[in-house]
Amino acid sequence: MDVVLPCLDESEALPWVLDRIPAGWRAIVVDNGSTDGSADLARSLGATVVAEPRRGFGAACHAGLTAATAEFVCFCDCDASLDPGLLVPFVEEVATGRADLVLGRRRPQRRGAWPPHARVGNFALARMLHRRTGVRLHDLGPLRAARRTALLGLALSDRRSGYPLQMVVRAADDGWRITEHDVPYLPRAGKSKVTGTWRGTWHAVRDMRGVLAEPPGAARASAGPTGPTGRTASAHPGRTPAGATTTGPTPTGPAGPAGPSGPTGPVGPTGPGRTPAAATTTGPPPTGPAATSPATANRTTANRTAANRTVASRTLTDPTGRTETSAL
Repeated sequence: MDVVLPCLDESEALPWVLDRIPAGWRAIVVDNGSTDGSADLARSLGATVVAEPRRGFGAACHAGLTAATAEFVCFCDCDASLDPGLLVPFVEEVATGRADLVLGRRRPQRRGAWPPHARVGNFALARMLHRRTGVRLHDLGPLRAARRTALLGLALSDRRSGYPLQMVVRAADDGWRITEHDVPYLPRAGKSKVTGTWRGTWHAVRDMRGVLAEPPGAARASAGPTGPTGRTASAHPGRTPAGATTTGPTPTGPAGPAGPSGPTGPVGPTGPGRTPAAATTTGPPPTGPAATSPATANRTTANRTAANRTVASRTLTDPTGRTETSAL
């Protein structure tokens, strides 16, 4: 398992966080432009370090996702507010097929762990998420787990604060089973870059409102949405998301009308009242000169000559019984 840890000047919290990575798991610390030596410290503590110079929480998270190679990928903040060891049952739930995306619902353990303005913003976004997708969650926290290939299939595009929400929105649109579990939330080490101020919270809410305004499937129509196991998925029972494909018997109808004689292939099945592409229909022949080869032209001339000889002495009989010979 790989744990993605977006990092911006988190040298104070890194030892505590990395010490709690489950045994056998790999920590991927994505340095987002730290100036306090976080990258070197993480490397010295055994973590894989990925540099992402483009600023933004989503940019760091996605760089970690693309660097991951494990079947299951987890995300956790790198500020010592959440224990990455809590991710073990999350992965087990996904691995056993009981869920496709598991989130941690933050439960503050001390006063000041979760500022009031951050709680209000999170509550508002959870309600908007429910209206947009029908998924009812209490928190859009950063502690989460899912399959790597499925996450990549979501084609996440937000590179700012909207990244965690976009993951949930697109997963819901593709019909993923999303669950959440309570996790203890501790006061972070240092100052938050997002929710530490009213202004930071407002920018985060603004980014997330933009994600919620995104039409289902619109951003990934060219790639086609995939389900949590990499298959093409339907967002809801009886409804196919934009860009998705379905399998099943090809609808058929009565055979279409045969075209004029000539070197044509078999006429394919068509639906009622519908002429398939490349099929021909009967009716008056098109007017205008047709392109012919020299051989065809010679045969046509010969046929016409023979026809002229045949009709040159044709006998006609009128209603009175009188006969006469006419020439063409």
